[in-house]
Formats: sequence, C-alpha cells, structure tokens
Amino acid sequence: MAAAAAPGALGALSAGRVRLVAACCARLGSAAWARGTAPRRGYSSEVKTEDELRVRHLEEENRGIVVLGINRAYGKNSLSKNLLKMLSKAVDALKSDKKVRTIIIRSEVPGIFCAGADLKERAKMHSSEVGPFVSKIRAVINDIANLPVPTIAAIDGLALGGGLELALACDIRVAASSAKMGLVETKLAIIPGGGGTQRLPRAIGMALAKELIFSARVLDGQEAKAVGLISHVLEQNQEGDAAYRKALDLAREFLPQGPVAMRVAKLAINQGMETISTKDRLEGLLAFKEKRPPRYKGE
Repeated sequence: MAAAAAPGALGALSAGRVRLVAACCARLGSAAWARGTAPRRGYSSEVKTEDELRVRHLEEENRGIVVLGINRAYGKNSLSKNLLKMLSKAVDALKSDKKVRTIIIRSEVPGIFCAGADLKERAKMHSSEVGPFVSKIRAVINDIANLPVPTIAAIDGLALGGGLELALACDIRVAASSAKMGLVETKLAIIPGGGGTQRLPRAIGMALAKELIFSARVLDGQEAKAVGLISHVLEQNQEGDAAYRKALDLAREFLPQGPVAMRVAKLAINQGMETISTKDRLEGLLAFKEKRPPRYKGE
C-alpha cells in the first residue's frame, strides 16, 4: 500500500505499477489453480463485488480454521473500497468468534496474492477522498495484525506494496518459490503506508529492510526465505496452491493446542517484540482480564 500522493500523479503511478505487475507476472507463468478440495471457480471480469472476498469456515478435521480468499481477478486482487469493506467486516466478525482457531489469508486468483492498493480507483477519487482511503487500508491491515488467533498468509503469487503489507500483518508467511514479493513504492516515488516500514524491519532487521525499500527490490520465494521474510518456501504445484496447502498443514498443527494459551502466547510475543506505550499496554492487560479483543490506540 502506498502512502498518500498528489492526486494528479496517481494516473502515472497506476500506469507504472501496472507495468511492474505485468513484468512480474510474465515471470510467474500460468500455473493451474484449485481451491484444495473445493470445486474450481471461474475467474472472469464478471465476478460480483460480493464475491471479491470469500470467507470459508472449514469443517470436520479442519473445524476452527477459517480461510479468507481474495478474488478480484480483474483488479489483480488490489485493495479497493469494496474489498476493504469486506475485509473489515470479516475481521470484525472473526475477532470475537471463540470457535475460530486459525485464519488463513490466500488468493483465489492464479499467480496473484495481492498487487497492493487499487491505484486505478484512487486516480478517480477526489483529493479529499485519498487520505481517508489510505487510512482505511492502514486500519484494516492493523486490525488483521491485532486478531487474537494465529494468522497465516499463503503467498502463491505476486505480493507487491500493500499486498506484502497485508502478508506482513500475519503471524506466519509461507510462499511458493515462484511467488514475487516486495515493497516497491519508492519506484513509484511514494512510500509504503500500510505498516510495512515498521513490520518489515521487525521481520528481517532494519538494515536489510531499508535496503529492500530503498531499492524497491522484488524477491522470489527462495530469496524471501533466505532473508527471513517467510517461514516456508515450496515448489509450486500444478494446481498453483502449494503455499495454501502448507498453510493448511500448519493450521491443522495448531488445532490441538489450548485455545486460550494460543491467544495469550500471541499477545505476549507481540508485546515483547513491539514497542508498546503505557496506555496500550494497560489496554492489553485489561482486555485479557475482561476476555475481549484489545482496542489499541497507539498511545
């Protein structure tokens, strides 16, 4: 996701990002795609807006695992107003659902995880709309980071800008070796605005994070694993869902563990790794005592 830029420049930014995405996609190839055991669905420009995010509560031995499937093929899964609204609604419902044990975020579009903010949509916005749009993306990504249960990003394709920031908000990232990922905003004369400037250094260290952001470098799965950006890298399969299948294996591994212990462990790890101010620290303790999700304000 990109931080706010002058509205007049957004058309050029969108065109630049389209060329960048196209170049990366050309290197990805056209692997076939499937949704695990679910039947394959079409990926045309006729997808209804209500289908841009598919929320699946898995059953039987996978009960407790929820899959958020992004499905904006015509927009390369870019973050639009509608998709943000759907993500926000889904996250709001999941954070208070005690039956949810692990959440997987994946793409249902071949070769794409998420291409970042929808710059074409932003180019059509009035200048007064751009700031709130950027703030909404940041807020939704922060809400995902603050989910009380483990979250896994399954990166089976391109994850650029806000797409990688979305993945960075998850506790664990797994990717196919053919995936491409990077915070590429500086190539477009803007900066990451969805938390990437904070979360990338926490994941791989400050010096290397600066190098990647300054250079707008795009890494493949093997390179991302080498620097610690992802936890697991898989050779892509014919269905194009190797990362998702690994994420599902990890989620199944989490299921037998005590649900309260998992939530407390995540909170403890997050608070230990991040610099948390006094009010937010007290809010975290109070939320645990009252058995509710914390409402952090960055204070």
